[in-house]
Amino acid sequence: MSTDTQAANKRIAKNTVFLYIRTAFVMLVSLYTSRVVLKALGVEDFGVYSAVGGFVAMFSVVSSALSSAISRFITYEIGTGDTQKLRNVFCTSVNIEIVISVIVVLLVETIGVWFLNNKMSIPDGRMQAANWIMQLSTISFVVGLLSVPYNACIIAHEHLNIYAYMGIFDALCRLAGAFLISVSPFDRLIFYGILLTAVSLIFRIVYGVYCRIHFAESKYAFMFDKSLFREMFGFAGWSFLTNTAWIFNTQGVSMLVNVYFGVVVNAARSVAAQVEGAVMQFVNNFTVAFNPQITKSYASDDKERMFYLINKGSRFSFFLFLFFAIPVYFEADFILSLWLKVVPENAVSFVRLSLIALIPNLIGNTGYVACMATGNIRKYTVLLTTIACTSFFITWIAFYSGLAPQSTYVIFAVVYAFVEVARLIMMKQLLNFQIMTFVKDVIAKCTIVLALACIVPFFVTHCLEQSWYRLIITVISGFLSSAAIMYFIGMSYGERNTLKTALVSRIRSHKFQNHF
Repeated sequence: MSTDTQAANKRIAKNTVFLYIRTAFVMLVSLYTSRVVLKALGVEDFGVYSAVGGFVAMFSVVSSALSSAISRFITYEIGTGDTQKLRNVFCTSVNIEIVISVIVVLLVETIGVWFLNNKMSIPDGRMQAANWIMQLSTISFVVGLLSVPYNACIIAHEHLNIYAYMGIFDALCRLAGAFLISVSPFDRLIFYGILLTAVSLIFRIVYGVYCRIHFAESKYAFMFDKSLFREMFGFAGWSFLTNTAWIFNTQGVSMLVNVYFGVVVNAARSVAAQVEGAVMQFVNNFTVAFNPQITKSYASDDKERMFYLINKGSRFSFFLFLFFAIPVYFEADFILSLWLKVVPENAVSFVRLSLIALIPNLIGNTGYVACMATGNIRKYTVLLTTIACTSFFITWIAFYSGLAPQSTYVIFAVVYAFVEVARLIMMKQLLNFQIMTFVKDVIAKCTIVLALACIVPFFVTHCLEQSWYRLIITVISGFLSSAAIMYFIGMSYGERNTLKTALVSRIRSHKFQNHF
């Protein structure tokens, strides 16, 4: 292994540690914050915020597309070492964000306001508050949109320690806001929206200052490179289609839930989304640390390392997911009752089904990054978006036909299994990726590990009464059995040796330090 590769691997490990410290803290604080907010707002207002804020969040399809494009171009230019092109990319990305911000505001103030006041199911007397939330959510969204180039710089340069610190600070601000709305003399829902908007403004300023100090390319100056603008906007346009499918299948489905089942079911879906998000934060931190290396490997024409990172990233992302998802799945009822006290109807089944539905998309995340790195994404985008969008329309038909709200998670899982098959085919065409290697190294191992890892928690939860004692036993036994199965079945011989060497080295180092 070369010195550069070893340094890159160490950087991935270091960044992952920073992000895990952040995530562990943020998850605990965020879950407690949600409990405080739900209690302060009540189930109906909590559902209103989820439904209206979710409508604005649908426009994040634009933000996500641009973020993918900007991150890809910035990371690629860092990999090539062209500093002038890197500066041009950053300045162009800011110009694009300004244009898109204006378009989004116009869409929200026309289509958004009309849809809220004429089509959405809002409880009597809460329409004014809902309109406030619509406006405040729009401001927060635009602020976030303008922050995308700066966040992309931080991730591309792999300065993930500041990303971790700011995540912790964000969680603390939101917790403080939750306590403030509990004692607010004003309308609590409106006050909550104001506080979250203020937090987004603070973070925009902090990220901007940090980037200007540390990254030369982030000093914005107006410029217009027509060819680069067209190239980035074209890439973002195709990314837009991919992200459109995701937003339709998440926020769009939440709108369907609101229309067919009302805000109480929206509240249950929001609870499930928060649990899902908390679990996925741990996985995403791992892939955030991996992704820049995949793009840089492609930029430097090191395909062998890129394929290694794709397979390893997918497999270990899934293993990390299992560590958290298995105890949450089997103890969802008890965990939600401890967390929220008053658990919205359907929340438990939503949580369990959402974790299952995540699996196909989870395995394909690193493959998505590799395809984006090529820049040749038109065919990839059209194919995968066409398949993925069927989830929204099938859900619409299911709800119209009278099926339960749980059906959307089953539909989502099946559709995204087909999406992953299509992604592998496109990776073969774009990268000459070895599909059978991925099947044997990732899919087969993940399937076996999943089946075996569920055995111990299943018997524990069926043999013991629900209690703190059972929760502790489920978590510990599930963790130990999963770790053993992952080690002996999920890892290769080389990976086991690397892990053993690292652990022995760390133990010896610890003993040496204690001796002196």
